[in-house]
Amino acid sequence: MPELGWTQIFTAMAWQFLPVWLGMLATFAVSVAFKRRLGLYGKLYDSPVGMIGFGMVLFWVLTAIFAGQIITHDPLTQLSGMKNALPGLPVRDAKDGIYPYYLLGGDHLARDVFSRVVMGARSVLSIAPAATTFAFIMGITLGLPAGYFGGRLDTALSFLANLVLAFPVILLFYLLVTPEIQQTGTEIPLPFTDATWRSSIPNVLAAVLFIFPVIFVTVLLNSRFFTNPRQRNLYVGATLVIGLWAYAGLAFNADPLGVWSMDPNLLNVFVSVVFVNAPTVFRIVRGIVMDIKSRDYVAAGQTRGEGPWYIMLWEILPNARGPLIVDFCLRIGYTTILLGTLGFFGLGVSPESPDWGSTINAGRKLLSSFPHPAVVPALALMSLVLGLNLLADGLREESLKD
Repeated sequence: MPELGWTQIFTAMAWQFLPVWLGMLATFAVSVAFKRRLGLYGKLYDSPVGMIGFGMVLFWVLTAIFAGQIITHDPLTQLSGMKNALPGLPVRDAKDGIYPYYLLGGDHLARDVFSRVVMGARSVLSIAPAATTFAFIMGITLGLPAGYFGGRLDTALSFLANLVLAFPVILLFYLLVTPEIQQTGTEIPLPFTDATWRSSIPNVLAAVLFIFPVIFVTVLLNSRFFTNPRQRNLYVGATLVIGLWAYAGLAFNADPLGVWSMDPNLLNVFVSVVFVNAPTVFRIVRGIVMDIKSRDYVAAGQTRGEGPWYIMLWEILPNARGPLIVDFCLRIGYTTILLGTLGFFGLGVSPESPDWGSTINAGRKLLSSFPHPAVVPALALMSLVLGLNLLADGLREESLKD
């Protein structure tokens, strides 16, 4: 078969991304039709910068969702004769069911660059938003009482946050993500099961950090339905059952049903992202609360006899959503860059992972002769972070109009 030209390569890639184009078209059509009912998200469609950023982010989100349908080859499979293959080179001895071309060429291990970049979007977007969400929950849970009550609680929590922030981020990541750190600590038998739990630093941090979502949702529902005991007991009970079940599986790998679990390498990365980002979120939330708690509507809530957690979670937090949403988008971008940096240094989820950092590292030594294995994932990483930054700018612009 003849090699493909660049026009044919881009046409073939555009066809492979057909599910993404259809998903984007449907999302934009529905969102524009109902944008006046969608709050801040609907107002985003009035911002050209925000629309461009949202489109770029949506492209990669849908790519991660439909990655299995978009890829042309298994991202881990090595095909004979395709080492450092140039873009558009036909696959030798292609069998039935194998795509006949490496659209963006092959890497140094004869793996398809196009498929690895597409599957890398799933690898990145399965970690960065979830870890950032955990960091925000922890930062909000601690930042609200620190800013609202002040005093010794604020002093102690602020000291701990500053202690973490004073440590160099990259060095802290390096120390927490190295595989050898999982071998520290001792084996501790878990009650009611034959499993054991190793008290390594990442596992101890996971046991502390992963309990915060359970605490946050429990306090949120309890403060909201405090005057309705029946609903409160139902919602809080369901939250505790599901939350502690997930907590046991993720933090201690002790889920008897095997629904909740996390690979040790992924646990290292996840815990590191949460631990590094939470203090910054704490400081942002604390500062916002200290400003908002002097507003008239907070004083009105205190006069009505509302509890402090109700005021913090249902009066102050909703009015702080604008800056927090903007920072959330920016922080996902920062986390994406950090994950790429870790992968570049060989500290990603796994050595053979198709995450963009690992792919860039694998292709960097061949830049002079075969630049595509490193350039393509670098452009993908850049476009996602740029989209998140533009989306944050659009959200900031529209939130200021509230």
